Amino acid sequence: MQRISLEQNSLTAEQKKSLEEMWLRCVRRIIVSTTLAGSGHPGGSMSSLHLLLMLYSILNHDSRDPCWQGRDRLLVSMGHISPGVYGVLCEFGYVQEENVFMEFRRAGSSFAGHVESCVPGVEWNTGNLGQGLSTATGMALGMKLNGSPARVAVLMGDGEQQKGQIAEARRFAVKFGLNNLFAVVDRNHLQIGGETNLVMPQAIRADYVAAQWNVLYVEDGNDFDQVFHALKKAYNQELDDPRSPTVVVARTIMGKGVSFMEHKAKYHGSPLSQEEAGRALEELGLDNPLSHYGLRRRDLKIFQSHFCPVPHIPQITGGTPRTYAPGTKMDNRSAYGNALEDLAKLNNRGEVPKLLGFSCDLEGSVKMTAFKEVCEKAFFESGIQEHHCATAAGAVSKEGFVPFFSTFGVFGVCETYNQVRLNDINQTHMKLVCTHLGLDVGEDGQTHQCIDYLGLLQNLFGFSVFMPADPNQTDRIIRYIATHPGNYFVGMGRSKLIPVTHENGELLFGDSYEFIPGKADVLRKGEQATILTYGAVVPRAVAAADDLKNTHSMEVGVLNFASIKPLDRASILERSSTGLLITVEDHHVDTGLGARTAAVLADEGVPCRVLRLGVKQYGLSGTPSELYRHEGLHAQGIVKSILDAREKGWLKS
Repeated sequence: MQRISLEQNSLTAEQKKSLEEMWLRCVRRIIVSTTLAGSGHPGGSMSSLHLLLMLYSILNHDSRDPCWQGRDRLLVSMGHISPGVYGVLCEFGYVQEENVFMEFRRAGSSFAGHVESCVPGVEWNTGNLGQGLSTATGMALGMKLNGSPARVAVLMGDGEQQKGQIAEARRFAVKFGLNNLFAVVDRNHLQIGGETNLVMPQAIRADYVAAQWNVLYVEDGNDFDQVFHALKKAYNQELDDPRSPTVVVARTIMGKGVSFMEHKAKYHGSPLSQEEAGRALEELGLDNPLSHYGLRRRDLKIFQSHFCPVPHIPQITGGTPRTYAPGTKMDNRSAYGNALEDLAKLNNRGEVPKLLGFSCDLEGSVKMTAFKEVCEKAFFESGIQEHHCATAAGAVSKEGFVPFFSTFGVFGVCETYNQVRLNDINQTHMKLVCTHLGLDVGEDGQTHQCIDYLGLLQNLFGFSVFMPADPNQTDRIIRYIATHPGNYFVGMGRSKLIPVTHENGELLFGDSYEFIPGKADVLRKGEQATILTYGAVVPRAVAAADDLKNTHSMEVGVLNFASIKPLDRASILERSSTGLLITVEDHHVDTGLGARTAAVLADEGVPCRVLRLGVKQYGLSGTPSELYRHEGLHAQGIVKSILDAREKGWLKS
C-alpha cells in the first residue's frame, strides 16, 4: 500500500476500502497463526490492529531497505501482539504470510511469540512491559542529536501503563524536549487478570497531562478515520505545545471483529481452539486454511536465515593513556573520569558528539563532571530513574552513539538487571561503568554494598566484564571499551589505591602496558600456590604474597583477573599445577571468581584444590579496611588462610 499522506485532510474512500481489506486479511492471520501455534495473544492483537495499520500507513519506511537511516522508527512495546505485527508486515512487503503461518512460535523461526528485530520492520526485541517508551526516548534522543527530521512512534498497552518505568520515561522525554516522539496507547481496558481498573486503577490521560505531554483522545480506536486524524496531529505537531512529546490514547475493543471474542479478557493471551477459529473465520466470511497449514507445519524443518540489522557505530579515537606514577594515591573512579574527559575532548569536538554520558543524580560521585564540562550537550542527567536510564542509554547506541552509563553498582547491576539484560538481547553498544562496588562502599552499609555483580553479569551472553586493579589499568580499559563495539561492564570500588608495581617498584600497568581482554596479569611469581584476584583487593593480595615470601619463605604467585568475562581459562589451568589456587575477591564467595575457577577446573577434569576467600554475609557499616578484616580479606587474613592450608598439607613444599 502507498503511504498515506499526512497533508491530506481526511482518508479517501479508496484508502478506507483498502485499509478495511487489509484489516480483514490481518485478522485472518492473527486467528490462523495463533491457533496453529496453540498459543499467543489474539485478542490484544485484534484490538491494536487498526492502530498498527494506520501507523505503518503514515510513517516513513521502506520494506526494500529496512535499515534506511531516514526512516521513522516504530516501537511495539507490548511485544505479545506479535501476530498483529507480523500480519501488518505482510501487508507492507516485509515478510510473507506463508512463513508466518508455518513458523509462528516455532524453534528456529524469526517469528517469535514476542516481536524480535530479526524480523525486518521490527526495531527492537520487546515483551517485558514498560520498557518500550524508554527505548523510544533513547532513539528519539539520538535522532535529535543527529539532526534527523524523522519521528519515533511507540505503541503501548494500557495495562503496562501501571509500570513505574513509564513514568520515568515520560519525565525524561519532557526534560530533553523530545517532541520528535509520540506514543499511542491501546486502551481496551482489559489485561490478563481482567479489567485494568480492577487489577490496578489508573488515570492514563491524567498521568500524561501531569507529566506535561500533549494528550489526544480517540473515542473509537477501531475506526480508521478517527485514528488518522489523531496521528496526523501528533506527527505534524498540530498541538497545544509542539515543544513537548505527544500521546494518543485510543479506546479499543479486545478481540475486535469476532463477536464471541469482543470484550473478553480470556482472549488476551489464549488462542482459539480449532472449532472456535472455524466459527470466527466463518463469521468474518473468510476461508479456513487450518487443516492445510497444520499438516505442513508438522513436517516443516526450519532453516531460515534471520534478518540482522546493522547499526552505525562511530569510530572513536582513544588518545594517549594517562600514566599515574608509583605512590600516587587515587581511586579508580577518578581515573575513569579523567579518561572520559580525554575521550570527550578528542571525539566530541564536532556539531554532533560521538560519546554520550548518562548518570542518575550521581554525576560527581561517578566522576562524570569533567566530561559534562567538556561537552554539556552530550551529558544527560536522568534523575533517580535508573530503570529508564539503562534502557534509554542502550537504545541510543542504535542511533550511532557510544553511551557511557554510570551509577553505583547496586543501582546499575542489581536494580536494573532486567533492563541491562534486554540491552544485551538487543545487541546494543552500551558501556556500563559502575563505581562503589562491594564492601569497599564501606560506611554506606549493606543496602549499598553490591556483592553480586559478577554472579548476575556472567549470565549475560553478550557482555564483557572488566574489573581494573588500579588507576592505570582503569584508564586503559576505559579507552579500550570506548573504541570497541559491544556491551561492556567496568566495575570499581570507592577507595583510593596506589598503582600496582613489580617487586622492583616499576609500574605493572605503565606506558608499555596494553589491556587485552581474556588475559590475566602476572603480579607475582611463585610455585607453591597461586592467588587469583581482581579489583579493590589486589593490593591486599599482593601484600599477602610479599609477606609470605619475606616472613615465611613461601613462593606464592598472584594473578590479576581484570578480565572476568572473557576469562583467562588457560592461566587458571596452567597455575593449577601448583596444586592450590586461592581466590580473593570483594564479592559473594559462591558466585564470583572462585566459582568460575572451580567450574573451569571441573570442566577440564583437572584435580586442584581451590580455597575461596570472599564475602560470606551482608556487610556491616564501617570502613572498607574494617569490613575486609571482618571477612578475612585483608593481607593478614589472606596470609593466615594460606598458612592454615600449609598446615593441612595443601601446599607444595
